[in-house]
Amino acid sequence: MNNNGTSCKFEFTNVKCTSLEKNFCDFEYCYLKSVNRSYKFISLKVNLFKTPRFNGYRPFMFNVTVDACRFLNGAKAAPVVDYMYGFFRTHSNMNHTCPFDHDIILEKLDANFMNDQVTKVLPVPEGDYLVETHWIAYDIDRVVVKIFCTIS
Repeated sequence: MNNNGTSCKFEFTNVKCTSLEKNFCDFEYCYLKSVNRSYKFISLKVNLFKTPRFNGYRPFMFNVTVDACRFLNGAKAAPVVDYMYGFFRTHSNMNHTCPFDHDIILEKLDANFMNDQVTKVLPVPEGDYLVETHWIAYDIDRVVVKIFCTIS
């Protein structure tokens, strides 16, 4: 609920995925789909052309650096990392420990699910948001994913 007593609504407004080194990985797809006014979702698939030799994916989230392999193996991380992982855990094949010797898929992350995450799990203030993640392997930026959304 916002200050005037009405319920908040999360809405995806755009998604942009960029491979920074196409011989390492590239996006097979990355899109926001609107099925109707109340059902929108994000899907993406990044093809890995060189699979990791060591544990090495580390995303940057809200200026927080985390080694994803250690995190997925049970290491403690900042609370914001647990919260952000909750956004895509059940919609992704990134739900096991390293190594990732397969393509990475995020499938049908829908706005209704996200609405529950940002209004019930941990209320987020109204506004326009950009969640920008940089995925690093072997100390080189490989992928940037930008998700644009509005909470009203």
